[in-house]
Amino acid sequence: MLSARAWTRLGPLCRPGPSGLWRGTRGHTSASRLDLSGIYPPIATPFTAREEVDYQKLEENLHKYAQIPFKGLVVQGSNGEYPYLTEDERVEVVKAVRRSLPSDKLVMAGSGCESTRATIQLTEKMAAAGADAVLVVTPCFYKGKMDSRALIEHFIKVADSSSVPVVLYSVPANTGLDLPVDAVVRLAQHPNILGLKDSGGDITRIGLVVHKTSRQDFQVLAGSAGFLMAAYCVGAVGGVCALANVLGRELCELERLCVTGRWDEARALQQRLIEPNAAVTRKLGVPALKQAMEWFGFHGGACRSPLQPLTEAETEQLRRDFTSNGWM
Repeated sequence: MLSARAWTRLGPLCRPGPSGLWRGTRGHTSASRLDLSGIYPPIATPFTAREEVDYQKLEENLHKYAQIPFKGLVVQGSNGEYPYLTEDERVEVVKAVRRSLPSDKLVMAGSGCESTRATIQLTEKMAAAGADAVLVVTPCFYKGKMDSRALIEHFIKVADSSSVPVVLYSVPANTGLDLPVDAVVRLAQHPNILGLKDSGGDITRIGLVVHKTSRQDFQVLAGSAGFLMAAYCVGAVGGVCALANVLGRELCELERLCVTGRWDEARALQQRLIEPNAAVTRKLGVPALKQAMEWFGFHGGACRSPLQPLTEAETEQLRRDFTSNGWM
């Protein structure tokens, strides 16, 4: 069963049917889903000088994010340095976010682990910590064996066991594998799998997923600000964008322009976001994101080792990518 918080977001129109299936008002089996549409920053995790989680600085960031029209936050995604946190830390950060965030903002918590068993266990802990949905990354250590059959079985077992909805997460830059389209299409039929965060940037693939899952009311989120407008053009409903940690209002404005069909203005804004987005993602990564956060009035700070701070040359390159596009 879904949590009480999740039901408040689903509203009165849909209720669970027998055998764990979800039935709509017309009586046919359908996926009763949270509405994921909107912009989500995958929030960074601030650390103290001793590399402990700095909950005070996290809370200060959250208060600032609460003033931006985000749909919600992704907690313990790649930009939260989740591989470097213990399981207890991952759960505690989600609890802290849920306590500080207004109740009308969704919390999507990363609960992916390498084994199905561990993912199921962490998913339940994230739900108990207050997550409205979980973001489950593809297991990848044995990536040569992670074919469609293995991944479908993994995600189905997680979704069957989860008390909150599941969002699939494909991030090939980090995992070395794409979640195959045929696996996504199969998983979209599961009543407790409501969408996909696709960080690969292949717009033809995103459009194909939207097309092939349209009967399931499957929701696709762009995984980066660099192709957010293009993703909206082919049917995505929102984005989980690292750059939203820095330029959150601007990303929400791009969303507004896209959904209202103001494409000329959207294109002009999108173009100015491409270079700074690339700088804080594929080019310079999380250390650059945290540095940019500092420039824009948020707490970024240092990463947890072995991630290293930017060199002087990298810092200057990052500054140029923002200033040359009019952001600094």
